[in-house]
Amino acid sequence: MRIALFLVIGLIPCFSFSQSRKNIELLDNWQNPHLISNSSNVKYNDCWGYSTNENEYAIAGSTEGTHYFKVTDQNKLEEVDFIPGKFVSMSVVHRDIKVYQNYAYAVCDEGESSLQIIDLSYLPDSVHVVAENDTTFARVHNLFIDEENALLYACAITPKINGILSSLISMQVYSLANPELPALLYTGPNDIPEVHDAYVRNNIAYLNCGFDGLRVFDFTNPSSPVFLQNVTTYQDQGYNHQGWLSPDGKTYIFGDETGGKKLKKCEVDSNHEIEIKSYFGTNFSNNSVPHNIVLTNDFAFVAYYNEGLRIYDIRPRVPVEIAHYDTYPDDHFFNMNGAWGVFAGFPSGNLLVSDRHYGLFLFEFNQEVFGSTSLDYTNIYPSPVEKGGEVTIRLSDKITGFTYSLYDATGRIISNEERISTDSFVIFKAPETKGVYTAIISYTNKKDILVHVSKRVLVH
Repeated sequence: MRIALFLVIGLIPCFSFSQSRKNIELLDNWQNPHLISNSSNVKYNDCWGYSTNENEYAIAGSTEGTHYFKVTDQNKLEEVDFIPGKFVSMSVVHRDIKVYQNYAYAVCDEGESSLQIIDLSYLPDSVHVVAENDTTFARVHNLFIDEENALLYACAITPKINGILSSLISMQVYSLANPELPALLYTGPNDIPEVHDAYVRNNIAYLNCGFDGLRVFDFTNPSSPVFLQNVTTYQDQGYNHQGWLSPDGKTYIFGDETGGKKLKKCEVDSNHEIEIKSYFGTNFSNNSVPHNIVLTNDFAFVAYYNEGLRIYDIRPRVPVEIAHYDTYPDDHFFNMNGAWGVFAGFPSGNLLVSDRHYGLFLFEFNQEVFGSTSLDYTNIYPSPVEKGGEVTIRLSDKITGFTYSLYDATGRIISNEERISTDSFVIFKAPETKGVYTAIISYTNKKDILVHVSKRVLVH
């Protein structure tokens, strides 16, 4: 059975509350104007999610602590509880939150803070701190939990010894056999100053080591990990900040928290070694900075600081941006405001994004629509084109035939042609009259789906 699918490429962004968006819907936004903030009005930091008994919950960090929300049936963020941090101050920039079983683990990287272990089992009524450690975990930059193996990876730790903050420890690994009492298993690597963040699955740890690049370890024996790979230098290198592995284990994408540096798409082989295959990003020519990334097999969700939430289709060799929402609409020379954290693990498919200035966002992004077929990234060039000049339309799909039609702004057909060719492109002459024209390319793809691709042609 042939199905007709219409793809409109190059959509004009819509605006909601003066914020640019494309292919994504804002469901709710939570802000608290009463939170303390610094002179730059920074109030918020990380976010995470938790699901149980068909209910979804959001967690957001702020200068004052961690906030807990139920996602209602109407897709609204209903705050149900708040846990003050050990250290509460306008100087708090970093909090990190991860969830294991029915516990949230929350840390802070300013002041003299702590690891708080928070019982979520009473939700939606309340949450409760069941353990707190303000010595071993006086400051921690990031956490990652290997849930399958019950291991907590704490990155860039500053302990407090005899009441005094001590030297920075690159990373430590703890057993969560008793979730309320983490037990230390490993400290290291000891030849670098810090592990900034980590992603771990099946005991394979991808460690983001700042200016020391990327390292891969096997933690099957957590007390004595096996070194697998060290990527100390690479093209477009900056401060290696954070990365994520796709569920199928074939793609790893990481970002450098440095102005103008692109995201790196890597291929992962059967020995867990990675190789950078392509580079991509948004507005990097103007020194944009990516922050945190999460992946599915098809998409990368990136909290991209001033660029807001950016969503990329990672199936092409070079990922393509297919959706965005500008959580930070301000124009500011400092490129590390805006979107900080992102969570894409809800059963509903809804997304959480935290913005340093504008709080917690709940989004709807229809992954089924974008994941159901191989999207067409048809190229048209040049555009704009001079009157009477040559225009090329090249299709990304390998096909044997297609129909091309050109319409003016009134819908009148200017020209059309049917081509039987394996070249998958057409070259035609632009009209002799200035204006905005629409080219429609129709073809049947390998899945026997009739595809119509719409492209604008600007003639000047």
